[in-house]
Amino acid sequence: MKIEYDEETDTLTIVLRECRIRESDELRPGVIVDFGHDGGMVSMEILNASKVVDATKEINFAIAH
Repeated sequence: MKIEYDEETDTLTIVLRECRIRESDELRPGVIVDFGHDGGMVSMEILNASKVVDATKEINFAIAH
């Protein structure tokens, strides 16, 4: 998994896996999800991220047990 924040475009991208994208869909205004040929989610892009994400330059990662 890879998470990138582009300050210039104010875009947060979360890549779950590396594979070819079959289609993209804007699920909500400003939230674009990419799907692979198997129908599974590949990545998600959040536009205007600084308006919806508390800390775009800080990542907290947690694993539920």
